[in-house]
Amino acid sequence: MSIIMFIILGGIVGWIASRLLGREEGILASIVIGIIGAFIGGIVARLFNSGTAYLTLSWSGFFWSLIGAIILVALLNAFSHPRQHHVQ
Repeated sequence: MSIIMFIILGGIVGWIASRLLGREEGILASIVIGIIGAFIGGIVARLFNSGTAYLTLSWSGFFWSLIGAIILVALLNAFSHPRQHHVQ
């Protein structure tokens, strides 16, 4: 797959994951989240012994990339938002 397809699909996956978890990211951040998420998704898929192709243009590749991007965004949310305690 060409680098252009990785960038486009990375942007889409990163944008979807960010929106699902309530983050507002720009285009560059969405692309980076999607591409890193694809690698994380490949690792997770291997842990589950999934017989799917990793980092490919397929529904299973898209699914695992999205799972990896969601994991990455959840970690970003956990470490970037300070805990606020409301006293009533």
